[in-house]
Amino acid sequence: HVQLVESGGGSVQAGGSLRLTCATSGYTYMRTCMGWFRQSPGKEREGVAAITLGSGSANYADSVKGRFTISRDNAKITVYLQMDSLKPEDTAMYYCATDLRRVACDGAWHVAARYNDWCQGTQVTVS
Repeated sequence: HVQLVESGGGSVQAGGSLRLTCATSGYTYMRTCMGWFRQSPGKEREGVAAITLGSGSANYADSVKGRFTISRDNAKITVYLQMDSLKPEDTAMYYCATDLRRVACDGAWHVAARYNDWCQGTQVTVS
């Protein structure tokens, strides 16, 4: 299993920015998909963005396109989520996860059940 350690959450005013970091350990295989998800109380876990580590190809939910950017540092096997122009509706617990069974993200990247390992989550609050 991969261990994922997330950091970077917090509270920010609407229009502000935050950057989330997901660092991995116990894992060196580069051909996989890593995703960011979020969940608010009473709602299902929602796919926000995903990236194929090898190619850097990224996918985004419509709700965050143009505002959020997913990137990776392959040397560190670390994935980032830069969140700009934050809105109150972005308030949620954010999680990163890996999908080790696929060499690349595909059209179902937003399906949480496909991911194997999850980080502990970090709270993002936008007021």
